[in-house]
Amino acid sequence: MKKIKNAVRKFWKSEEGLGTLEIILIIAVVIIIALLFKDWIIELIERLMGKADDQADQIFS
Repeated sequence: MKKIKNAVRKFWKSEEGLGTLEIILIIAVVIIIALLFKDWIIELIERLMGKADDQADQIFS
């Protein structure tokens, strides 16, 4: 009985999986933010790519 109690205490104090959980939560938050601002992000990228394309046309013309 004492061995089981010590094993449970050791398992409870173990923090091995904590890093994985934190990474999963951070990824989930980033995905949620990306979904919320999807239209704004796409518009920003299209605008930046358009400016880069215009400047490239000016340089090579």
